Amino acid sequence: MKFGPCPVDDATGAILAHSTKAGDRRLRKAHRLTPDDIAALKAAGIDTVVAARLDESDVDEDTAASRIAAALQIEGAEVRAASTGRVNIHASAAGVLTVDKPLIDALNAIDPAITIATLADFSAVEAGQMVATVKIIPYAVPGADIELAEARAGAGRAFAVHPFRSMRVGLVQTELNGTKKSVLDKTSELTAGRLARSQSSVTAELRRPHEVQAVAEALKALLGDNDMLIVFGASAVSDENDVIPAAIRAAGGSVERTGMPVDPGNLLVVGELGGKPVLGAPGCARSPKLNGFDWVLDRLAAGLPVTSSDIAGMGVGGLLAEIPSRPQPREVRRARQLSLAAVLLAAGKSSRMAGGNKLLALFDGEPLVRRSARALIEAGLAETVVVLGHQAAEIRSTLEGIEIAKVENADFASGIAGSLKAGIRALPASVDGVLVMLADMPEVSSDDIRKLTDAFRESQGTAIVRAAASGQRGNPVILPRVLFDQVETLQGDTGARHIVENSDLDVIDIEIGEAARIDVDTPDALAAAGGKLAG
Repeated sequence: MKFGPCPVDDATGAILAHSTKAGDRRLRKAHRLTPDDIAALKAAGIDTVVAARLDESDVDEDTAASRIAAALQIEGAEVRAASTGRVNIHASAAGVLTVDKPLIDALNAIDPAITIATLADFSAVEAGQMVATVKIIPYAVPGADIELAEARAGAGRAFAVHPFRSMRVGLVQTELNGTKKSVLDKTSELTAGRLARSQSSVTAELRRPHEVQAVAEALKALLGDNDMLIVFGASAVSDENDVIPAAIRAAGGSVERTGMPVDPGNLLVVGELGGKPVLGAPGCARSPKLNGFDWVLDRLAAGLPVTSSDIAGMGVGGLLAEIPSRPQPREVRRARQLSLAAVLLAAGKSSRMAGGNKLLALFDGEPLVRRSARALIEAGLAETVVVLGHQAAEIRSTLEGIEIAKVENADFASGIAGSLKAGIRALPASVDGVLVMLADMPEVSSDDIRKLTDAFRESQGTAIVRAAASGQRGNPVILPRVLFDQVETLQGDTGARHIVENSDLDVIDIEIGEAARIDVDTPDALAAAGGKLAG
């Protein structure tokens, strides 16, 4: 093919490179010039055009694209008619696309003029969605290149759309003391929505204690009538012998893998029971946002196997969460629409109070824990959760009449980490951040809390916000949702400060005065702050 300026007298049969006006006639780009066109160009005083002139062995763009597309071995997809050197290929049904990357690479290596682009391997697609396109860049390519492309295209299956199968799914949700029914109900609703894209459905749901044998019995009860089982645990999986993987084995099944290199979605469990897949869902699957659970669920619904090695290969491209150093929310909200919750930590033993409980101490006649809870409620947060532990019954009684959710940390004696995790796990999946407040800070007011929440909203939910006193760090602190998974890594008496100091997120310090640093860990500190131990 020759491309460039061409005398009009020699341009019959050439392909016009640019739209050109010849008198009243407009000749469009890619138009093949006829004798009448040549006469019109001459009459308009045009003696040269930019055009492509094909050699005898050249194949024009539409024919070339059509021949390559026809040679491709594909399944579950429809080839559309060629236009402007392009052939689009669309999914025949909803499902999962698999691609032979080496074969596609080999086709694209023949000549830059020949291109084939596809969606990513294992993409979930809808019926009618374009999954691939064959595009010829110039107006024609040598016939020998097309013959080579046809040979390579026929060497193996280039790609396939594996249609979703309608599956019957049994759902198990476990409960701990303090697990909210609303969270379980929302999880059921979201899971049904995820399954709907494959026209699958939950046929039965069992809610059981977060114990190995209880979960194992639930799995066995649901097995017979279902094609797949899904388990949501009230507590995140932290070991291959934790409740969910242990329950799969106790029911007579096997565990293929615990954990995956996809974030969010790390804490996934994949197993098998009676020849049917069993998934232990990660906590992030309680949110509608894309996570690793979706990848595995879609593959199984499309009849594709998911082995441990398959999951191990998901790491590249598996960072689905906002990157902490440069968060980019997938769904931008206006600042006023950000949803903020609070966790009030009230599980401590008051070990330095000589037998008394500082949270029951009176400040202006009001118990300290009630005073702290009221400040949070009056600040107008979306939801407030108080974590109980030491003397839980007494604290619970003290909070009567206040609209605040309560969750108990049975392992409160091990340190603050467990309480922080328990509180965040109890929050709705929709919250964009959490304000963490210690219940023994009597001077923190609802106005102080509003200053912090306003700063968080002004940051669009992308920064850590921390209370400060004369430039010194203090409490409370607001953590964006992107850090929630990091909370699950904390152990012992390590709290949110560890996450703040090791994060790449911006930290905004908000001055609220000495309230940010006054706590009451000892009898002297309590008295100095104006408190009086009950009894």
